[in-house]
Amino acid sequence: MPEQVEVRLPDDVRLHVEASGPADAEVTVVLLHGWTLDGRSWHRQVAALRETYPSVRVVTYDARGHGRSSCMALPTATLAQLGDDLAAVLDTVSSGGRVVLVGHSMGGMTIMEYAHRHPEHFAHRTAGLLFVSTTAEGHTHTVYGLSPRIARIIRLAETTGAGVLARCGSWRPPRALLRALQPSIRWMLFGERCDPADIRLVTSAVARASLRSIGGFRASIGAQHRLETLAALAHLPAAALVGDRDRLTPPPCAESIAEALPATDLVVCPGAGHMLMMERPEEVNGALSGVLRRVVDTSPVHGC
Repeated sequence: MPEQVEVRLPDDVRLHVEASGPADAEVTVVLLHGWTLDGRSWHRQVAALRETYPSVRVVTYDARGHGRSSCMALPTATLAQLGDDLAAVLDTVSSGGRVVLVGHSMGGMTIMEYAHRHPEHFAHRTAGLLFVSTTAEGHTHTVYGLSPRIARIIRLAETTGAGVLARCGSWRPPRALLRALQPSIRWMLFGERCDPADIRLVTSAVARASLRSIGGFRASIGAQHRLETLAALAHLPAAALVGDRDRLTPPPCAESIAEALPATDLVVCPGAGHMLMMERPEEVNGALSGVLRRVVDTSPVHGC
């Protein structure tokens, strides 16, 4: 069983963190989940890492306002704050060794914000990167698989709704409503194939997210632009994956990341949507293993 840790942040927000592997590991993998999700979304990757790399420490945590972490003040529902939170988590739950950062959607944007806001801390700790279904350009490429005109209407409605939800505090979405919305969740997040268990996990995660976090982070996510930040990280082993049916962060998002990081291994998964760690776990695990091997091969870690 993973050890469970509570990280208390300077504003008294409490983050739920789970970690496995040696506390003094030379390499730590930190997996950051997407908007409205929680650390459980990485369960297939965590299992694979524990089996293949037993001497590597594996960390997941629920972002503020998500999962089992506590809610926060509305002004802190920003990617900038999430970048600060990541720095605090690294200082608390990983040794002084090197870190491989893995981010899905909002989690990938959190990594970019951490690199932007804490460049020295990032440079000292980070040894590899994996970006899964994410973007460095806000909602620039997001058209939901629809015509640009309809996408603009949906974005306006979404932005207006997000503003209302952000003012609802720590309340959670009604589970009955989420069950009714499962067909919409499936359409928005998944591609051609979907395991019903994955839909249930995603719905359960959304049910744990506070309405403040569901609405509050929307503006920051839509506005972020960090391609220049990425360009400064070109020396790191990195990979980026995207599904060609992703309606939220379509292939141009991953392509611009790969352009900013020319050595990045870019993988486009046919028929897959936004939830690649669930839809295509083998591809995600393989890309993560490829980055991790390059890090481990230059580390004094033994027995991996």
